[in-house]
Amino acid sequence: MKIKSSFFCSSCGTESPKWVGKCPSCGEWNTYQEEVIEKKTAAEEKEQVWRTTKKEKSSPKRLSEVSALSSQRIDTYDGELNRVLGGGLVAGSMILVGGQPGIGKSTLLLQLALRQNLKILYVSGEESEEQIKMRADRIGRKNDNCYIYTDVNVSSILKVANQIEPDLIIVDSIQTVVSTFIDSTPGSISQVRECTGELQRYAKESNIPIFIIGHITKEGGIAGPKLLEHIVDVVLQFEGDQHYAYRILRTLKNRFGSTDEIGIYAMDINGLREISNPSELLISPDDAHLSGSAIAASLEGLRPLLLETQALVSPAIYGTPQRSATGFDLRRLSMLLAVLEKRCGLSFGQNDVFLNIAGGIKVTDPSIDLAIVAALISSLQDIHISKKICFAGEVGLSGEIRPVSRIDQRIQEAGRLGFETIFISKYKADLLPKKDFGVEVKMLTKIDDLLRDVFA
Repeated sequence: MKIKSSFFCSSCGTESPKWVGKCPSCGEWNTYQEEVIEKKTAAEEKEQVWRTTKKEKSSPKRLSEVSALSSQRIDTYDGELNRVLGGGLVAGSMILVGGQPGIGKSTLLLQLALRQNLKILYVSGEESEEQIKMRADRIGRKNDNCYIYTDVNVSSILKVANQIEPDLIIVDSIQTVVSTFIDSTPGSISQVRECTGELQRYAKESNIPIFIIGHITKEGGIAGPKLLEHIVDVVLQFEGDQHYAYRILRTLKNRFGSTDEIGIYAMDINGLREISNPSELLISPDDAHLSGSAIAASLEGLRPLLLETQALVSPAIYGTPQRSATGFDLRRLSMLLAVLEKRCGLSFGQNDVFLNIAGGIKVTDPSIDLAIVAALISSLQDIHISKKICFAGEVGLSGEIRPVSRIDQRIQEAGRLGFETIFISKYKADLLPKKDFGVEVKMLTKIDDLLRDVFA
């Protein structure tokens, strides 16, 4: 057969018969790379011995005849992972886990394999069997039904899987797996696309869930074509600063559940440890009585989370004042500073402003606006805010305090952690359930009320 070459965009995977400077699909420049393509013949298709006969040929069914997948979820024995997946593993699903090098992706999935009482096939193309054994001994768990297989040929991997018939397959990583039918280097666009397609067909035909680990680019996206994220059912991003012990497992795509959930872990000498109550760890003790700190009642997915916002306002030494934010949108910080100057007459124009979300967590929930405003005023006026007070509210451009979603869950979490007072918006406060949350609820209409009640 004549060898054919084609050009693929390294950003989105779009194919072109010739090289072009700008990708017509994603608009990126100089991303097309030439790769050799070899199509399978009919004889080669028949030689794929991994084809399973477990699943009958599909036929049209009425919607009422299709059974729900909720009863087929597999418990991972990991509360944080179950939360992110939407209740557990779905049979026949493909889950892609991405993250920075050394963040703990392999450790997370090896812990999953060692916790299960099921038959697990752990495939590694990056590490030897001895290296995996060393990590398993460090984790300190054993599972005699966990099979280790080190190979990079996708046909060999699926052939072994068809022989031992595992209940779960873990592939580390997809960028190292190759197909003999594609004449290109491992990790190239055509190799990643072909190998992922083979794994997906096997998962759907055998009804076996498959975890695959993916590398990321220097920009932070998952390496390979964008098609990789479209093929899989679930995309999980494992992130965190290596200077902190916390690791966050975030859902980017989930066909079987919510995409707003996060799982929080702590890295220690025995591997990853679940953090069931992160609010107690993210809030520093109230010993120093320092200004510039306020507690926000945030919400990540269905989980209420209390965070500590820290602000530092100091006179600018140089001509242009600095604005810096860690874990928060810098543009929204500029908006909040403008609202404070316009509506409250507070001067931030000649001051440097630094904002930090303690614990290295990135927050996009607008309900922390009120806590950030309180921290900024506290630092500017050098007034201490008690750690028994928390805030939950969005700040509008006219200075009004806007209501946020599921405020009753935030109030309940604040009361459970021992807070005495929570400040919320007065709007739609009549919709709150009439019950004792164990915490005093104070209503605010605008920022002026915050100045009067907290910084009197």
